[in-house]
Amino acid sequence: MTNQNFQIRAVTTNADSKIFLDVPSRVYKNDPHWVQPIRSSVEKQFAPENSFFQYGKLQQFIAVSPSNEPLGRIVAAVNHRLIEREGLKVGLFGYFECIQEFAIAQALLESARKWLQEQGMQVIRGPIDLSTHNNCLFLVDGFDSPPMILMPYNPAYYPEFMQLDGWNKAKDAYAYELPIGAGLPEEFTKAHRIACKSGVNFRLIRTKGAAFEEDCRNLYNLLNKAYANNWSYTPRTEEEFLDEAKSLQTLVDADAFPIAEYEGKMIGCFVGLPDYNMVLKHLNGKLDWLGTLKFMWYRRQINRGRVALVCALPEYRRKMVAAALIYLGMQGVLKEGKPYKDCELSWVYEDNYPSRKLIEACGAKIYKTYRIYEKAL
Repeated sequence: MTNQNFQIRAVTTNADSKIFLDVPSRVYKNDPHWVQPIRSSVEKQFAPENSFFQYGKLQQFIAVSPSNEPLGRIVAAVNHRLIEREGLKVGLFGYFECIQEFAIAQALLESARKWLQEQGMQVIRGPIDLSTHNNCLFLVDGFDSPPMILMPYNPAYYPEFMQLDGWNKAKDAYAYELPIGAGLPEEFTKAHRIACKSGVNFRLIRTKGAAFEEDCRNLYNLLNKAYANNWSYTPRTEEEFLDEAKSLQTLVDADAFPIAEYEGKMIGCFVGLPDYNMVLKHLNGKLDWLGTLKFMWYRRQINRGRVALVCALPEYRRKMVAAALIYLGMQGVLKEGKPYKDCELSWVYEDNYPSRKLIEACGAKIYKTYRIYEKAL
């Protein structure tokens, strides 16, 4: 697609791939809240070795100026696992970034729609970077603070572009803010006592060697079972899960990662992560020798964290496992010497009322709203 001021083209060369990776630096050049991801990590997601290509396919597009400057990008993807699960030929768009010109955004979205139509898709949904395990959602409210680790961020004009282009809201999600110092209500302490009396055992994740890998394999099975019915969810391969787990292995704070077991079987977990975005902010997307030195220096300044998930199998709900895990997780971050002052609990779909009720019982308040969009093809 060609316009007098820009051109949309499929990524087919190494030079195009470089432009694709360069787009965010142009879009967020003057944004104080943006945290640049590690460039090599994004690049790896399009390598042939990515397990996604075992069950999906994709096409990258870029928008460039007449002088070949980066203006925008998008990826159209078909995830056959999602199609099989939903029984609907739904295609995805993701990795969307664009300067503040609606005509370019509209052309990028149209390119993704046309490609998905050619693949026989009937609906387009996004932003979802291949699956909801990766980056997904547009921020629509709460632009006054930076994103926490593994959470999305975008300019405020993206939702405006989607509205102008006629997209519908598919689902909203929330991030909750919780000051740590206030502690938890007494019912969480009581929940821990009930769970222990019911025969539930709790321990911290093991973070080294074969024990770490064993815990990760059990976590993989737990999460696949617990989230099997989640909207737009697709199970990863065990290889994908273990690769991601290993990439986070040295970042985990075991005190903020309690695990629940019943009769030797893992039935729940609480995953709290230090906010390493406070470190990545200083690395400019590079983890070379200088970036590694900066990483070691700035990690000492982390004073906030993100609760990425609280998971408990539904058949153990009466044993108060989820609330007990929250109690233990928060006890862990309050240990003497821990630096945490604030935490975010994210993200939670708007219609996940059991999880929202539990989070709000902690005293947490919604402070960011995110959205996934859909459009018929």
